[in-house]
Amino acid sequence: MIIDCIADLHGFYPKLEGGDLLIVAGDLTARDTGSEHLKFIEWLCEQKYRKKVFILGNHDNYTSFNEPIEDNRGFSYLCDSCTEFEGLKIWGSPWTKTFEGMNSKCKAFTVDTDEELAEKYKLIPNDTEILITHGPAICMLDRTIENRHVGSVNLSAQLGFLNNLKLHIFGHIHESYGRIDPPAYLPNFFDISKHYCVNASHVNENYEPVNAPIRIIL
Repeated sequence: MIIDCIADLHGFYPKLEGGDLLIVAGDLTARDTGSEHLKFIEWLCEQKYRKKVFILGNHDNYTSFNEPIEDNRGFSYLCDSCTEFEGLKIWGSPWTKTFEGMNSKCKAFTVDTDEELAEKYKLIPNDTEILITHGPAICMLDRTIENRHVGSVNLSAQLGFLNNLKLHIFGHIHESYGRIDPPAYLPNFFDISKHYCVNASHVNENYEPVNAPIRIIL
């Protein structure tokens, strides 16, 4: 199965190669307007994949979707919800934690405490095989330009219960674009990663669209 992963579009909509499954992990537009969200949906529907799945991120305050949806144009919008494709169980969660100095206009799907974030991640079913979150787990492609790890400890704890997990895709930390293929030995909170870990941010830390979608073959 050909899976293309992308996140943090911030209004840039590249032409993709096409394949089986397209996953978009939040932060869809440049200015978070209704017309821009419509443009994203139009772009999404043009992409040549058998199924397309997306979540929102902290920049996505505006949305015409009030609840998860399975659209007859071939895409799914997930928000603490699941869909299936070719027998694979896919879960989407948009939540991240606020931080000091965060732009007040960029606080969609954010919470202020670790306890609140933990409750959101506890909703992830243990049989999830593809996980889409907006933010990373701690020490998993989460390093900022200041060389700090800012991923979620609570998300890393929840990953430990997902024994069937094959792929985790996220973005949010633009400067940590990249992938970790299994098996990979990781520091601190993990002995070994048995799933693909993908930070698919399309833009870099300067909001320049320089990063290509990341292709995973399952």
